[in-house]
Amino acid sequence: MRAIAEELTAYAERLEGSWTVEIGPSGPFLAMTSPSKRHEGTIRRIRNQLNEQLPATHPGYVCENGPEIEHPEIGRMRRPDAVVIPEEALDEEGLAVDATQVLAVIEIVSPSNPDNDYHEKLAEYPAMGIAHYLIVDPRTGTIEVHSEPCGDRYRHKDPYIFGDTVPFGSWRLETASFRRYGKAGNEPR
Repeated sequence: MRAIAEELTAYAERLEGSWTVEIGPSGPFLAMTSPSKRHEGTIRRIRNQLNEQLPATHPGYVCENGPEIEHPEIGRMRRPDAVVIPEEALDEEGLAVDATQVLAVIEIVSPSNPDNDYHEKLAEYPAMGIAHYLIVDPRTGTIEVHSEPCGDRYRHKDPYIFGDTVPFGSWRLETASFRRYGKAGNEPR
């Protein structure tokens, strides 16, 4: 599976647009990505808040967007919107960060494929042993915090809405500035 994913990655680099390669339950797949400005703005806000707190809670760790994570033992590779990983992992050779180094993953739900975040990744991240999974849904203005992985599920799920102070692992996220898709601010639907 890994060899096929690497071939697809090389192919994707020659394509126009932004593409990502992941390994899901059915094997490697190539997907076009075109995150909206609101999607990217939310990731930036989360990343900035976590990077302010990480030196006190987990020295040497950073929250970054972009790196793929891989768990070869279960044959999965995903590219979360953001990950909390040791900073030194960004300087290692290779395509993906070892999932055993990942403290947390963050996904911003896409209007075109919400099932990926709520179903597939919600089973794969705990199976990879990732302790914390944050799902932010700008379609509805809701947030889910998942914790305590157990097999292919998380034992705990805590719901929040935009505007709440959200506990996420050892950190707190202020969400008042998060914006919904298609809304000027955080107005109700």
